[in-house]
Amino acid sequence: MTQAHTRTYIKRDAAQARAFSPAVITQGGRIVWLAGQTVIADSAGKSLAGDFAGQVREIFSLISKTLGQAGGSLKDIVTMTVSITDARFGDTFTTLRAEIFGDDFPASALITVAGLAKPEMLVEVQAIAVVD
Repeated sequence: MTQAHTRTYIKRDAAQARAFSPAVITQGGRIVWLAGQTVIADSAGKSLAGDFAGQVREIFSLISKTLGQAGGSLKDIVTMTVSITDARFGDTFTTLRAEIFGDDFPASALITVAGLAKPEMLVEVQAIAVVD
């Protein structure tokens, strides 16, 4: 017998303004551990070097495809760790995350790092999802 999958978002005004949840509670479902995702080009091969928003959108597009292969979607992400190479990208990332997730946000850590695997990479997203 399969247990029903439920998800509850803990919400606080300050966290909602920054497009994350302090906690996401799940019951049932399968856990999908997603590797860190970075990009330097979009799916058509166009360079995204220097294009922070373009990299974020392409990363979430790739994560969405991966989750689709696992039977899920972006709405199934319960937590993510985001690394950015410049703290000034933080507000842009928050705006993009709000566009991508709507009102129910995953828990999240946003970390500024000295660099990623290649100098053109501005952001990396690693996530955990719970799918039915």
